[in-house]
Amino acid sequence: MILAIPFPDISPDLVSVEIGGLTLALRWYALAYIAGILLGWRLAVIAVRRPALWPRDRAPMRATDVDDIMTAVILGILVGGRLGFVLFYQPGYYLAHPAQIPAIWQGGMSFHGGMLGVAIGGLIVALRRGIPLLSLLDTMALATPPGLLLGRIANFINAELWGRPTDLPWGVIFPGAAAQDCPGVEGPCARHPSQLYEAGLEGLLLGLLVIWLAFARGWLKRPGALTGVFLMGYAASRMLVELVRQADAQFITPDNPMGYVVQIGGAGLSMGQLLSLPMLAIGAGLVLAARRDR
Repeated sequence: MILAIPFPDISPDLVSVEIGGLTLALRWYALAYIAGILLGWRLAVIAVRRPALWPRDRAPMRATDVDDIMTAVILGILVGGRLGFVLFYQPGYYLAHPAQIPAIWQGGMSFHGGMLGVAIGGLIVALRRGIPLLSLLDTMALATPPGLLLGRIANFINAELWGRPTDLPWGVIFPGAAAQDCPGVEGPCARHPSQLYEAGLEGLLLGLLVIWLAFARGWLKRPGALTGVFLMGYAASRMLVELVRQADAQFITPDNPMGYVVQIGGAGLSMGQLLSLPMLAIGAGLVLAARRDR
């Protein structure tokens, strides 16, 4: 008998209200975005209100500047995350159906695209307000992990982005025909809860690390260092979890059952791993540069 965990009976909707035949619902996924942004905003405000944490004991921005930064973050997440999904994961489909590109409510967001969107938004704010760019990015690096933690938990509640089949005792039997389509598996198919792996690594562990480095080890005094740690930590976590995460359906073919976008013999790289490689290199470069300028 294979041990596995049945998927908990959790509705994707936190609350729903019927008004005149129209159902209005607050989904866990939306709540995760809201709570993650609020927690990140609070961490950023706490940091900028402590001048001793920053170079020359001067905060690079005021607490009121953080509000404008969070506006740029929200727009960067929504626009960059959606366009990243469109361009990286399903360009053919959206080229044929361009009217579907704004339909975020149907699902489909890319972290890597959202990260680029946030970086561009941050650059605009930095130029307008005269804020040192690297210190601004460090503030964003400090504020991002809570959203990653809650967002991945919401992915689990939505029963999406699950992992590959497994016979490990913590495998989860996700609902739905796609999740139960496991060739060669008899009976219910258990899969890696890869969403929770990512929540633990990208959100909780990486979040605790950047908070410790910022508030206890003085890494905000080295502009770019905390951003480098975040980029390397996220890239390493994502690349590791991709080893057991189910590839997106559009990449899976009979000749490529693992869904690699780059194949090297019998091995390869998934789209998530491929997009994480530049993050790993840039992060390492930022940390090395910050330590050299110390």
